[in-house]
Amino acid sequence: MVGNISSGESSEGSAAASGCCTVATHPLTDRDLATDVETLAAVGSETRYEALRLVAASEGGTCGCELEPALGVSQGAVSQALSRLYDAGLLTRRKEGRWRYYDATARAERLLAVLDATRSTAETRGIDETRSTDDTAEGSRS
Repeated sequence: MVGNISSGESSEGSAAASGCCTVATHPLTDRDLATDVETLAAVGSETRYEALRLVAASEGGTCGCELEPALGVSQGAVSQALSRLYDAGLLTRRKEGRWRYYDATARAERLLAVLDATRSTAETRGIDETRSTDDTAEGSRS
């Protein structure tokens, strides 16, 4: 039986108000969330991620034609990868004659630095330890 709730809240709303089930929040706007998801999706392919790494490691910009043999994919695949990274704000590009040169943005540099730092942390703990810790945490939440 559901009791009378004079404030007009449902029984679920009163549970949230009592502190049992508070609504989770974060400081990001919808636009920030969409930008972050697009950024992560852009590096979510091995070809795009490696292309970003290669461009970030270069000095003075990288021509798309330099990436083709390094990535082992077609010119079209390189072009698509670079365009996706550019659209996500991870690369800048400039045209010189008929060639396009790409540079990593500050956001890309920071993202790669964070990945490097977190990978180092995972390596010092050991992969098996990381997996068993995650599995234990998952089991305790079930």
